[in-house]
Amino acid sequence: MQLPPKVTDRAFDRLAEIGAGDAGQALRVAVEGGGCSGFQYDIRLDAPAPDDLTLEGKGQRVVVDPVSLPFLAGAVIDFADELIGARFVIDNPNATSSCGCGTSFSV
Repeated sequence: MQLPPKVTDRAFDRLAEIGAGDAGQALRVAVEGGGCSGFQYDIRLDAPAPDDLTLEGKGQRVVVDPVSLPFLAGAVIDFADELIGARFVIDNPNATSSCGCGTSFSV
């Protein structure tokens, strides 16, 4: 059995700061083919779909579509505010390698 991804309090806090839930939006985390390592993350605000896995916290939602879910099993979705910028980041135990930008990975 695969563990669903987890979302940190920091990520939920950031979604609340930008008013995502108030606008009926969720943070969609998807995996697509492409990028410099074979797969890349698509992270954006979107309306939840009926077949999405919905992770809820602090009145906010993060959604993952069924196709992306196996690639994100056991991953941690976080928000980082660093010198290079503030962004949602994914710590993915399924990724065997990733690129320097942190948005592309291979399995």
